[in-house]
Amino acid sequence: MTRRSTGPRGEHDRDAFLALVTETAEGLLRAEGLRGLGMRRLASAIGYAPNSIYNAVGDLDQVVLRVNARTFGRLRDTLVAAARPEAPPGDNALALADAYLAFVAADPAVWSLVSEYTTSPGAAFPDWYAEALADAIRPVDAVLAPLIPDPDERRQAVAVLWASLHGLAALSTSRKLAMLTGESPRVLGRMLVGRFVR
Repeated sequence: MTRRSTGPRGEHDRDAFLALVTETAEGLLRAEGLRGLGMRRLASAIGYAPNSIYNAVGDLDQVVLRVNARTFGRLRDTLVAAARPEAPPGDNALALADAYLAFVAADPAVWSLVSEYTTSPGAAFPDWYAEALADAIRPVDAVLAPLIPDPDERRQAVAVLWASLHGLAALSTSRKLAMLTGESPRVLGRMLVGRFVR
């Protein structure tokens, strides 16, 4: 038996309703930024009562996690496409840095949810969210594996590079990078990764 959403029309099963909520939340973010994302605004945009979202998805934190998980999935696909099996590992590391920064620059409003939104204190991340983030990181781990064979050292390297590029992207999209330097994020990202993987 197909599970229906709690919406008044019962038109969507749970997966379709989750997708509707997530895609609509993304659209609101792109159009109005973080301030445009609220439960009443979201419910109005999809034509359902707020309780429908609470019952099927959860509170706003859960909506945000769904949007972020979808963003991580798109990022993973972008990073996988950027690496070439025949290329040297160092070249692929630079290509992934380029792809990451371009990904963030192309959709800064949605990416801001990853970098700026803070969930409620003490809120646990669901397993599906942790897996979505891990999936996004795996292409970086795979590219660095020939350069850093030790798994523990590589895990730390992935974290350092991810955090560094994330900071660079955040400064760039908030227009604060120009206060530090006139260099483009791509130039700085390639410098960072190039020195790191030598």
